[in-house]
Amino acid sequence: MTENSPEVDREVRRRRIRFRAWHRGTREMDLLMGGFADAYLARLSDAELDEFEHLLDLPDPLVFAWLGGLEEAPTEENTAVLKKVRAFRVHEAPFHV
Repeated sequence: MTENSPEVDREVRRRRIRFRAWHRGTREMDLLMGGFADAYLARLSDAELDEFEHLLDLPDPLVFAWLGGLEEAPTEENTAVLKKVRAFRVHEAPFHV
């Protein structure tokens, strides 16, 4: 793997995403998004990384409401990655609302 290879670029991107996931602003979201990143980031495709980054761009209370089942995610936001994060929340990192 060379220094400017796509694999290196992808790994740098994953590290940046992992940092963002663990520094959300609320501890609950740090645990959910950071835990998901630790568990699944290496397995996500580039398109899925795009979707996860989009989730990281959204306000914490909104995403938290979707993940906790307090609100239904709009159709355009109900992506495969949101479903994976929700499944992770339910099965691997449950919380009680």
